[in-house]
Amino acid sequence: MDVVEALQRQATACEDLGSPMYAELLRLLVDDYEVGGVSVEVLAGYEGRSFGEAIGLRLLAAVHGMVLSGTAPELAAFYPSVGGTWDPVLGWEAFEQVLQSRLGEVRSLLTQPPQTNEVGRSAALYGGLLQLVEAVPLPVRLFEIGASGGLNLRADQYRYVTDEASYGPADSPVVFDSAWSGQVPSVELRIAERVGCDIAPVNPLTTDGALTLTSYVWPDMADRLERLRGALKVARDVPADVRREDAVSFLRGLELSSGHVTVVWHSIMWQYLRRPDRAAIEARLEELGATATASAPLARLRLEPHQVIAHGPGATGWEYRVDLQTWPGGKRQVLGHAEPHGQGLVWGSEEIS
Repeated sequence: MDVVEALQRQATACEDLGSPMYAELLRLLVDDYEVGGVSVEVLAGYEGRSFGEAIGLRLLAAVHGMVLSGTAPELAAFYPSVGGTWDPVLGWEAFEQVLQSRLGEVRSLLTQPPQTNEVGRSAALYGGLLQLVEAVPLPVRLFEIGASGGLNLRADQYRYVTDEASYGPADSPVVFDSAWSGQVPSVELRIAERVGCDIAPVNPLTTDGALTLTSYVWPDMADRLERLRGALKVARDVPADVRREDAVSFLRGLELSSGHVTVVWHSIMWQYLRRPDRAAIEARLEELGATATASAPLARLRLEPHQVIAHGPGATGWEYRVDLQTWPGGKRQVLGHAEPHGQGLVWGSEEIS
């Protein structure tokens, strides 16, 4: 995919997901790139990269990090995350100035894999776990691939409020109002282990780690920023082990445990994996599943996009599903649907053959 197409698609995604600022900024980058502006030099060498590598979002995160750290004061007046107001004319002039004056620094930051493990996806994890534990009432060993800073490994420490009930600690600094629609059981959830892996993990307990995670939140989305900042507070009190390891190696070292349900979880990261790695992960889960028993079950819980193909022109699209597969048996269910950041979550179970 060429750079222009990738930026255009990312602009559409940002617009659809509620960030008019980033949608506009990405389109301004397209205009600049097409006339041979500074973005051509910034993005040199990234031609032909896949959409899933999110080069445009990496660039925006690199600059956002400078704004958050106070090292790009010329942009602060235009970034809502630090109290500014976006202006497409003056804001672009300041953004372009940063690209020109700090070209080498921006390009070095582009090499970092995307860190978009959005806290909002915890609603899908937590609600899915409640439904799993209702059927399999055992303590949970939670293992996440593509865990980034491990914030979603603390999903049970957040507060979820619905029209019918509330879940999670009442004093949590992370609160999801209108967390979901549909019925979810209120059961005791016991997390025995919280372990994740990432090829470039971020330590949320450090200043640099917190800055990196915050830089990937879109500046005009106040609710996401508030949730992230609350999750960083939770991380200081609730340990999670996130290892620097690829997903295939991580799962090859995983074994089941008697008296626990072992849960492998991932969200909006499948697109970053190579096809051989996806196949290896699927094979390893089937291998583990073949050893599962009633006293040592296995589950895979995920929020990922699935292509939907219907009849008629323009009928092909994507839906984001919360899927659960359990062993022994390998039963598969669609538990619900959500937006990529975890909002608009609607529960409704449907078995998959």
